[in-house]
Amino acid sequence: MECIERTVLDNLMQDAAAIRLGAAIVALVAMALWETVVPRRPRLHGRRARWPANFGIAVIDTVILRVILAGGAVAFAIFCTAHRWGFFNLLALPRWLAIVLTIVALDLIIYLQHVMFHAVPALWRLHRMHHTDLDFDVTTGIRFHPLEIALSMGLKLFAIAALGAPAAGVLAFEVLLNATSTFNHANVAIPTAADALLRRFLVTPDMHRVHHSVVVRETNSNFGFNLPWWDWILGTYREAPQAGQLGMTIGIAELNDARELGLWRMLVQPWRARPGDYPING
Repeated sequence: MECIERTVLDNLMQDAAAIRLGAAIVALVAMALWETVVPRRPRLHGRRARWPANFGIAVIDTVILRVILAGGAVAFAIFCTAHRWGFFNLLALPRWLAIVLTIVALDLIIYLQHVMFHAVPALWRLHRMHHTDLDFDVTTGIRFHPLEIALSMGLKLFAIAALGAPAAGVLAFEVLLNATSTFNHANVAIPTAADALLRRFLVTPDMHRVHHSVVVRETNSNFGFNLPWWDWILGTYREAPQAGQLGMTIGIAELNDARELGLWRMLVQPWRARPGDYPING
């Protein structure tokens, strides 16, 4: 039995990267097609002005993650399970329950991390690159500074070790996080009634778009990526931008310039311009 389980884990580790990449590509293509056919907002900047740099950042992030941890978070989860690290490994939980709890717990941790990157001025300098995109579409969901990605992976690994998260749960969370980040950053039109229903279980584009408003109090709201519940429970939920979905301005006041769409300026942005009024503890 132990030999069979080890074989399953080995196969999972080998297939995890392919599963995650395949799911990410499918979600990206699907959302790009959706927002082309039924866009929520008119584009202010063409794809040729934004997409090359956004995809360039995503490639750099992927390479850095491979350097930091060749097998990814799933490989680390397998390592922790083999060494009986973490809370879940001390309990006799059914596998399905451990997987569900892993997804929920990691989602809460990512929410808290997101709040932290808005609260600490030095971390905001890294995270604001995600917010300086001047349009909001599917590629905004893959636009994160490499240093933020590295710090986020470090926190995720610590959480996996502390939880004793099963590898299947970590893989499921990774796939969900990629897919929902792609979905809730997409410039897609969803009927109001359907959006209201979806918001009970999932962060929708209209909900998350508020977070990309140039208005500080709106930027510091709606931090969730997968589940909307943390924003409701912890008081950071905002239903809609004051100017409305079509009237709101996307971006950051200090860096609201088309020149910021270039790859090099995105990479060095943390060392340029002051944090402004956006950090919660600024």
